[in-house]
Amino acid sequence: MNLAALIGELLPQAVTIAISPIPIIAAVLMLLSPRARAVATAFLLGWVLGIAVAVVVVTVLSSFVPATDPDASKPVAGVVEIVLGVLLVLLAVHQWRARPAAGTTADPPGWMGAIDSMTPVKAAGLAFLLAAVNPKNLLMAVAAGVAVGTSGADPGSVVWALVVFVVIASLSIAVPVVGFLVAGERVARSLGTLRDWLTANNATIMAVLLLVIGVTTIGKGIGAF
Repeated sequence: MNLAALIGELLPQAVTIAISPIPIIAAVLMLLSPRARAVATAFLLGWVLGIAVAVVVVTVLSSFVPATDPDASKPVAGVVEIVLGVLLVLLAVHQWRARPAAGTTADPPGWMGAIDSMTPVKAAGLAFLLAAVNPKNLLMAVAAGVAVGTSGADPGSVVWALVVFVVIASLSIAVPVVGFLVAGERVARSLGTLRDWLTANNATIMAVLLLVIGVTTIGKGIGAF
């Protein structure tokens, strides 16, 4: 598989990670906190590291699957993708059922209340956990890692594909953080609006995304046989 095709395989997973509302809300809250620059920068670095570690580990493990003819069936990869797809669909159903009733807003996670007093080290650790351990992001990283690890691509293409994956998956955190570092308080009002909208629509956004990616992943798994 060439680099362009490999990147195309990874785009849905990378975009799904990128637009996960909760990490974006956390980053925005940090940008509105007293230690905005230091804490938000650490959060961004922790996020990038978490995504990179998760997808690289899965890629390395998947590379041990015996190579096959590109046109031959890949039952192992197919089973993994079908299982991942089913899990994603189940998560989508859970997210949809957990969405707040009309006219109400879901309560944010308890740890968000501690953001104002958070240190850069704690911010980096939180970002790493949200990126690498959060079930939704972990499933996306597993799907991406399996796709890369079983692709049979040359090492150079694998490295570049993983770099592109991490960059795209980190854009939603990087853009507001870098924008704040450059423009400062001029973007504060926009960040507040973004936070409110994401908080209100978190469950719906993730339910739709997880359903689409889950069904697509199941289809790819079936096609691998």
